[in-house]
Amino acid sequence: MGRKSVIPLLAIAAWSGTGKTTLLKALIPALCAKGVRPGLIKHTHHDMDIDKPGKDSYELRKAGAAQTLVASTQRWALMTETPEEPELDLHYLVSRMDASTLDLVLVEGFKHEAVPKIVLFRHGCGHEAHELVLDEHVIAVASDIPLVLDVPNLDINGIAQIVALIMRWLEQQKLNGER
Repeated sequence: MGRKSVIPLLAIAAWSGTGKTTLLKALIPALCAKGVRPGLIKHTHHDMDIDKPGKDSYELRKAGAAQTLVASTQRWALMTETPEEPELDLHYLVSRMDASTLDLVLVEGFKHEAVPKIVLFRHGCGHEAHELVLDEHVIAVASDIPLVLDVPNLDINGIAQIVALIMRWLEQQKLNGER
């Protein structure tokens, strides 16, 4: 019986306004250039909708479909209504992704999940460095100022440096998975 492929998860965690999306917009193409196929799960606290009122798919979904899959020749998206779900389950969401097309799933947010993460810190964004939560899941901190930490302190603007750390971490995940 075949073993289900497990996609390594790496969260990019920080307070709002620190630059998670900005970093990911630079990190994703840099990882792709290294041959890594990243997926992304973005957590939002907002009531988001990828569909638009007036579109057939929106109207059909609002009519009561529990799941709606919209497809074109360029992409497809599955929308699942979750009004009874108390919290998002990160591992369930990852299980919806196609492991055969991904080497890594980057997670924006979910900072309280027990998954490996790079924590971001930016001086002057309303928080102090001593407020950082550095639990056993933090593999590095990317910051715009030098910090004295027990984990690597990377330059938040040094994409090559962050990619190098992720590549080493991914290699370690592969080695751990082969045991």
